Amino acid sequence: MYYVDDKEYKCSVSVTMDIFNDRWKLAVIWYLLESNKRYKELNRDISEISQKTLTIKLKELEEKNIIKREVFAEVPLKVVYSLTPIGMKLKPVLKEMFEWGIEYVKENGKIID
Repeated sequence: MYYVDDKEYKCSVSVTMDIFNDRWKLAVIWYLLESNKRYKELNRDISEISQKTLTIKLKELEEKNIIKREVFAEVPLKVVYSLTPIGMKLKPVLKEMFEWGIEYVKENGKIID
């Protein structure tokens, strides 16, 4: 058995699926693998996401200790998001998913440049 935040899981895959239950969280992590980013940068990088949804997903990832939110006391206020050490461990997983996606498209679709 696995226990996280007073929740019981029978399988570690269930823990992972519970955290990454939608496509937006993985997109946020993907772009934070490049570098630390401010909110506007993430919103620009993930152009299909609404501001409300991005705000919700950032809070959820912060609650799960996947990302870190750092506030700098400046005018205007500066907030920077980065991956935590456990968040950085997702890099090889996402890289494999990226490469698998390309192979899938090659076999079942087409790539248009």
